[in-house]
Amino acid sequence: MATENKNLSAYDKTTIPNAKELRFGIVVSEWNDNITEGLYNGALEALMDCGALTDNILRWNVPGTYELTFGSKKMLNTQKVDVVIAIGSVIRGETSHFDFVCSAAAQGIKDLNVAYDIPVIFCVLTDNTLQQAIDRSGGKHGNKGTEAAIAAIKMATLGK
Repeated sequence: MATENKNLSAYDKTTIPNAKELRFGIVVSEWNDNITEGLYNGALEALMDCGALTDNILRWNVPGTYELTFGSKKMLNTQKVDVVIAIGSVIRGETSHFDFVCSAAAQGIKDLNVAYDIPVIFCVLTDNTLQQAIDRSGGKHGNKGTEAAIAAIKMATLGK
């Protein structure tokens, strides 16, 4: 559980490999774009802070979190990238739709990681309330997009 007012996205740049030579794919859900844009911006800022070049960052949009798996798979199959970050946000509503979308997205991204030698980073917020999503997409708890970018750099350089 997140500490009440702690920013969980701080990182020590000296422990992160330089991202200058890496190519990043970012697949972003358009659903809840007030949240996913914050996550994307956090990821982009962290990648650039760690040396990534603008020309080496490719962004694709998909309609929703459910479509992240296909968008990520298509990117893996058609683009030369070292890692893909899948960004989405699902906020619990009054029906079980939340459970199905969250489960499908998590399983889909997991399946891509098993099937491909290129990592896909799961950056999907699955919050109970809009405020929780705001707090984790650049708010008081930091930005999960930042954390996903750092994970992407580490996974793309794993074993190198």
